[in-house]
Amino acid sequence: MSNTPGPLSRLLAPLPAPLRDDAARRYAQQEAVLLERLGALYGQRADFTAWLGELMESIGRLHAARSPELLDLDAAREARPDWFASQSMLGYSTYVQRFGGNLRGVAARIAHLRELGVTYLHLLPFLRARAGESDGGFAVASFEQVEPQLGSNADLLELTAQLRAAGISLCSDLILNHVADDHAWALGAKAGDARLRAFFHTFPDRAQPDRYERTVGQVFPQAAPGNFTFVPELQRWVWTTFYPYQWDLNYANPAVFAAMAGAMLGLANQGVEVFRLDSTAFLWKRDGTDCMNQPEAHHLLQALRAIAAIAAPGVLLKAEAIVPTPKLPAYFGSDAAPECHIAYHSSLMAAGWGALAEQDTDLLRQVIAATPPLPPAACWLSYVRCHDDIGWNVLLNEAGPDGPARLARIARFFAGAPGSYARGAAFQSSSADQAHGSNGMAASLAGLESAVTVVEHEYALRRLLLLHGLALSFGALPVLYMGDELGMTNDYSYTQRADRAMDSRWLQRPAFDDSLLDWRHDGVSASGRLYMALRQLVELRVRLPALAADAPRQLLPAQSPAVLALLRGEGFLNLSNFSGAGHPYALPPGVWRNCLDGSTVTGSIGLQPWHMLWLEQEREPT
Repeated sequence: MSNTPGPLSRLLAPLPAPLRDDAARRYAQQEAVLLERLGALYGQRADFTAWLGELMESIGRLHAARSPELLDLDAAREARPDWFASQSMLGYSTYVQRFGGNLRGVAARIAHLRELGVTYLHLLPFLRARAGESDGGFAVASFEQVEPQLGSNADLLELTAQLRAAGISLCSDLILNHVADDHAWALGAKAGDARLRAFFHTFPDRAQPDRYERTVGQVFPQAAPGNFTFVPELQRWVWTTFYPYQWDLNYANPAVFAAMAGAMLGLANQGVEVFRLDSTAFLWKRDGTDCMNQPEAHHLLQALRAIAAIAAPGVLLKAEAIVPTPKLPAYFGSDAAPECHIAYHSSLMAAGWGALAEQDTDLLRQVIAATPPLPPAACWLSYVRCHDDIGWNVLLNEAGPDGPARLARIARFFAGAPGSYARGAAFQSSSADQAHGSNGMAASLAGLESAVTVVEHEYALRRLLLLHGLALSFGALPVLYMGDELGMTNDYSYTQRADRAMDSRWLQRPAFDDSLLDWRHDGVSASGRLYMALRQLVELRVRLPALAADAPRQLLPAQSPAVLALLRGEGFLNLSNFSGAGHPYALPPGVWRNCLDGSTVTGSIGLQPWHMLWLEQEREPT
């Protein structure tokens, strides 16, 4: 019989006595799924038992380093595992440098976030990035060090403490799929370290890459065609799904998984409470497939979830899986093997914009109807815009037999086709008959940038509120993108920079405009009207339990295809007219109160162009 300590013993060994009982309890809860998933991935290796022991000991050391404040947070979150699905949650997403200049500048904006009602702040990549081009920071050169231009690790600790005190959880990107070509692992591989070379997918010639290319799509067919890059220092081809300077990690190597699990827990100990798991669909490669959404990718995420539940149970995992609606539920896992707590509902976002372009809610109704119920303690993430493009291909299932052509028409509309109010740009489209993505700030895409007349300004604001109202009432964790609360428009300055000119996503990455912030309470300017209207919706949402993520959702019939009637809970109705013409709507029986102005209505109601109503059914006295 072997005397080698088992995984639990290795986990507990580095822990002080007061932490051991809770750690043992959590390990017992996670043991089955953790060992099953890691065994399926790596159990065939002769060194699996030794590797697993080392992994558990490293997890124990990281758990032991967790601060008393974070241990208290863990306990509170364990006691209320669905805390993030409440209707009181509101997210905000931004780049550090565009919002506050650096981490200290972000801290100086906490008052603005609190005034908005924000409880969740997603700071886009703030770790040390590749020198030169870095894909907006997504080419990470270190998982341990803050980008020096943005501050220090001490600044990060101070910021997370200030955010916690303000009731705001910090979300950080954890870029799982790749690292920069100047990350220490890549530099070591270039220098001849065989152990580090095994962290990546490398090939001596084009034979295997060419086989993969037959079935693997291209993310950036114009800016970075193909999926492989020849690296002279290696004299080998390296898998580079996104850009040539981003090397895909080889998760068939257990050392990669252990390193990334350690990176996650290390950042959690800095006060990060939510991880946006970037590019989760791409993590596992299989010949003859599109190398997306493979079963092993889910095994990896489920094992990461189990590790977080053991060592940092206050932490949430969020799947950035930009995939069609039918493939989304897999990222929540199952009751037996939970995966991510939150998943982006990119189809809902894209369908909302599609409804504006077509003045028809067909795509939107199909996406909502196809959205499955949530498992316990899970949540969708809804949004209007983000740092990335609007990817139209997530709607191919709903777009019908002429789907590519239909989505291409929508993309052309948002690129400013004749007669369009939108001011945006196509992104990585391979031809006029294909749609890959669209870029632009929400206000520019909705017509605020092009508006000249009073009516055009009014309609642009209404269109923005339609989309925000959908995100806030759908049943999700809604996230505002920086500047959308003020109607900030496109930033065209990127065209003057060689390192950005080829990437139109910089349209929606402006610097925060303090001059617009000064107008947020005036109630007259476009920025003031939009800000005050959004604040009203956010405040209303907090007092409406029907808008929590787990409340029932039902589509009601409408006389016009331009009208969306979304019933939530037992008596909340979002009525939205996605067209430039007025439409009547026959309300369900009863008396309905307009949440926005307090008036009541029965029978039929008229919806003005681009008009949204939030209605609550008045209950009969008991």
